[in-house]
Amino acid sequence: MPELPEVETIKNVLKPHIVGLTIENVKINNESVIAHPCAEEFVTKLKEKTFEDFTRRGKFLIFCLSSGDRLILHLRMTGCLTVSTADEPLTKHTHVVFVLSDKSELRYEDVRRFGKFWLIGKDKKDEFSGIDKLGIEPFDSNFSVDYLKRKIINSKKPIKELLLDQSIVAGIGNIYSDEICFAAKILPYRSGNSLTDDEIQTLYETIPATLEYFIKTNEIPFEEYNLGKGKDYRNTPYLRVYDKKGQSCPSCETSLSGKTVGGRSCVYCSHCQK
Repeated sequence: MPELPEVETIKNVLKPHIVGLTIENVKINNESVIAHPCAEEFVTKLKEKTFEDFTRRGKFLIFCLSSGDRLILHLRMTGCLTVSTADEPLTKHTHVVFVLSDKSELRYEDVRRFGKFWLIGKDKKDEFSGIDKLGIEPFDSNFSVDYLKRKIINSKKPIKELLLDQSIVAGIGNIYSDEICFAAKILPYRSGNSLTDDEIQTLYETIPATLEYFIKTNEIPFEEYNLGKGKDYRNTPYLRVYDKKGQSCPSCETSLSGKTVGGRSCVYCSHCQK
């Protein structure tokens, strides 16, 4: 599933190519990806609206429209966005096509069809997407060590599980929770209430630093992004521990260990992480 660095990359790559353009038509090839409202209303309300901004919140992408409405997208496991020319053939799993005023097309493709769109009216409360339940952004000025301490210090849940809790810090998933724990030198299965003040301070500093690093390594030109159909831009070469059980630790060469924490797999170094 795309996590904060990947979603941020999509936003950064595509924003210059859609903001300021008007939606001339919307073609829906699979209505199951339209979560709200119904497909017919979705199309009607989007026609002749202009993309005024394109932002991110946690793992969600938000298209801000000239009508004041917001088009919200969660990519889930396999969703991806591309901007293509109209004459480029559609792939089998292209479910939504936004025909834009410069004759390009913003296309949504999703092999597993778990991703969803929600169109929220400007005067309407978002009771559908779940975006209002998200916790603080890791780069927000209000994200502080005191905030993090309040959220985890009394919890018996493992650090890994707390990092995955979108109501605490938005945008972290299975990949970057492993990378954050490794960078902070904290075992992912330790409980929140076992951390010392110094460890919480380290974790607080490591969360934005790690995500910022992977946003940077994820940078990709628009042409290269589109050539890979919006898929071949992931951080795989730069990951230090995620999905590398049995391989050598990049710091000490100890064989990396793995276990299940909170129903999710995790990988860690038993020597470097305490």
